[in-house]
Amino acid sequence: MGSKFCFSIIGFLLALCFSTAVFASDNIVTDYRLHGIKDIQKKLDKRLTSTNYWKEFLKDKDTRFGYIELYTNILLCDKSKSELLIYSRDANNTYQLRKEYHAFTGKFKGDKKTAGDLKTPVGVYNIVKKISKVDSFYGPMAFVTSYPNLYDRYEGKTGQGIWIHGLPTNQKRDKFTKGCIAIKNKSIECINRNIDIKKTLLIIRENGKGTTAVSKEKLSILLSQLYAWRYAWLYNDIDTYLNFYTPKFRRFDGMNFQKFKRYKTRIFAKNEHKTILFHNINIISYPNKQDIYKITFKEIYKTNTFSFTGDKTLIVALRNNKFNIITEH
Repeated sequence: MGSKFCFSIIGFLLALCFSTAVFASDNIVTDYRLHGIKDIQKKLDKRLTSTNYWKEFLKDKDTRFGYIELYTNILLCDKSKSELLIYSRDANNTYQLRKEYHAFTGKFKGDKKTAGDLKTPVGVYNIVKKISKVDSFYGPMAFVTSYPNLYDRYEGKTGQGIWIHGLPTNQKRDKFTKGCIAIKNKSIECINRNIDIKKTLLIIRENGKGTTAVSKEKLSILLSQLYAWRYAWLYNDIDTYLNFYTPKFRRFDGMNFQKFKRYKTRIFAKNEHKTILFHNINIISYPNKQDIYKITFKEIYKTNTFSFTGDKTLIVALRNNKFNIITEH
């Protein structure tokens, strides 16, 4: 595992060298000859914090839903239009509209705040699981969403059981739901045939506002900031690292900024060598919010005393070309 991991790091560094044309500008071959791979790695880690690198990288990317590495399908629900759309990524990594469905949503307009308010939430969600056997009121099946997500809990929202489901097979129903998204039974079966729930993202918006598209300029800033945060973390710069967090930061477990600061200061004081890699990065603009973004990725973290591989989520606000972490998990 150790040797394979080392070779993968070196391969990544060499690929980045070629892709960013830094062999000539940084005289990286000479640096490697004189100082070894660690010196090169630090320079390339710094390069990843450059907006210019990301502008070039994003030039031909489809960013209508943000920057997406993981998801092959997007379910977009617009409550004001009573519609649920499926977009799928094609061979050119471009999202194409595949299906349009009429959808019933909550009785009342607005974002869901509390249990029982009969509103469908506005936000960015995953499909947690499929339930194949449900009460006939919900049609042939249901897809369970991740409401309340990390940001919902940060904002103090309550409630649960927000599904995408079918229509009653034996009963009548109202033209609204208690907060779920309901579509025709043939439509829910069509969705079941066309999506992999692990690679499907659900975006719910209100009144057609809160466009899902993100400009490449903003995405290049967000990606460079993500890697600037990583750079400070990787090279034990505690002051710069903490400066990425808002004073109102609250972690998923309720830890506030002051406790988080003390906790991270103790860890950084160890001055350990770290390996931190990000994969499957996704940056989605939060619907009906001004410059709030959900960033998710697979994180590989390794020191001499601790290792972690798993999913990471950041909710960030972009202010003055700098992102501020509101909450994380």
